[in-house]
Amino acid sequence: MHHSVSMQDAVTAVRRFNRNYTKWTGLLDEHLHASRFGLTEARILYELAQHKEITASDLIAGLGVDAGYLSRILKDFARSGYITRERSAADGRQINLALSEKGEATFRPLNEASAAAVGRQLEGLSSVDRERLIQAMAVIEEVLGQEAKHREPAILRPPTVGDFGWIIHRHGALYGQEYGWNEDFEALVAEIVAKFIREFKPAREFCRVADKDGRVVGSVFVVEADAETAKLRLLYVEPDTRGEGLGRRLVEEALNFARAAGYRRMTLWTNDLLAAARHIYEKAGFRLVSEEPHESFGHKLVGQYWELDL
Repeated sequence: MHHSVSMQDAVTAVRRFNRNYTKWTGLLDEHLHASRFGLTEARILYELAQHKEITASDLIAGLGVDAGYLSRILKDFARSGYITRERSAADGRQINLALSEKGEATFRPLNEASAAAVGRQLEGLSSVDRERLIQAMAVIEEVLGQEAKHREPAILRPPTVGDFGWIIHRHGALYGQEYGWNEDFEALVAEIVAKFIREFKPAREFCRVADKDGRVVGSVFVVEADAETAKLRLLYVEPDTRGEGLGRRLVEEALNFARAAGYRRMTLWTNDLLAAARHIYEKAGFRLVSEEPHESFGHKLVGQYWELDL
């Protein structure tokens, strides 16, 4: 049986892990690996070493470090001759930072000492335990990194093999979870997708998937209804990426394609209980043409036909 962890127990567990982690990794030492650098200074050096050029605002975003604190460290680095500063050719308001030769020479032994220290921690572990450790760290990165990932915009790209099956799966799972629809809906989506693949007309039909960090988090399809009419189909956005304007972006891409393909109008069919989708369609300029009650997917629903003149 699954028991949920209370917030208090979760806080206690995370604090215990943090205390042990700082001890294991030597982060409590005032100076890292017998160098003159503290943790934040070493992290800044590491970021500078990884990029040929980087701005202070990039460092603030990447490290989550206070702007005033960073400014003091960078002034100290400049005085010591560890970094060079150059005004950006692309944007005159930005200063590009880079490690100088002296900075690289200073960072090298620190980097080697850090790698050696981690190596010593790992060498006592069996290969199985190393694998477990790496997997556990990946879980921590994924869970605690969700907020940062949430801020990164998804890219819209054409689908690749495997994406179509995922779109069918996610439609079935999401509409089942959120509205209690049965497998009849998943079957309908599968039929729409199979027809799209088998009868695809490149100049007249279109699919875009929203990709976030290699994960498909949304889709939209345009199919030909007749010579002058395009049909918008299978718009969906994953729950954890809603509120970022992704549905609107997918619909805009579809409309732009339909206009370029020479269609005169676009239609779509939806159901009245899908309020978020309806809001996106209204904002894009669609108007409600007709409604009809129907019994589908294990529920009594009201189907809606919407239309937009292109």
